[in-house]
Amino acid sequence: MSESAAALRPATADITLNSDMGESIGIHSFGNDEELLTLVDTINVACGMHAGDPGSMQLVVTQALAAGVTVGAHPGLPDLTGFGRRAMALSADEVRDLVRYQVGALVGFLDSEGGNLHHIKPHGALFAMVSRDEELMDAVCDVAVQYEVPVFGLAGTFHESVAHRRGVPFVSEFYVDLDYTDDGNIVVNRQGAASDLERVARRADLALQSGAATSIGGGTFPVRVESFCIHSDLPNATAVAQTVRSAVNRWKESPALS
Repeated sequence: MSESAAALRPATADITLNSDMGESIGIHSFGNDEELLTLVDTINVACGMHAGDPGSMQLVVTQALAAGVTVGAHPGLPDLTGFGRRAMALSADEVRDLVRYQVGALVGFLDSEGGNLHHIKPHGALFAMVSRDEELMDAVCDVAVQYEVPVFGLAGTFHESVAHRRGVPFVSEFYVDLDYTDDGNIVVNRQGAASDLERVARRADLALQSGAATSIGGGTFPVRVESFCIHSDLPNATAVAQTVRSAVNRWKESPALS
């Protein structure tokens, strides 16, 4: 993550919580979707490639709209076995088609319920791939332009720079339940594990109050937080969301914002 992305604390206190949802398949249920819908502001719905299926998409869209939560697309790589967390060699055209296919599917379910697409946020290995490759991120932005929605991603990467060049609104995320490398990129784990809540609180407070985060190597790098991501498949995802919500509320009540 470049120094040009030096952290800028948000100009307003409108920081959201988002969560990846709809990752069940058939009779197999994953995640803590129902509980998290009472705690988050917007969700990223799996569109059938890395996880999810038509039934789970319909269910989570219906539940989210009933809860007053906005719905974004979470397109991933076509890799159910690896849960979309294994990189693939894809051209820009292939990424564009893959994202457009999945976003279009979700829009169909949203239309049926009178809802609107809120944003696009790539999943897992695809998220990492487009953060490092300008042409691949351009392909994602092609779809964002088509639907006139923002993209969620990491500040200081091609997520942000390409979105700005293309005139696509960009929302800078921060992850309290994942580790960061020394260059400011997230470490995508093959399997989720419970998060230490005290560590989650420290990470959220540091990001909000100082615009900074620490890496696995012990270094510090700048971050800009506009939305916190909570992974729904973690065993204690609900407690993580509650911890982050408390941190955001404390920050909103701080003298610096009054």
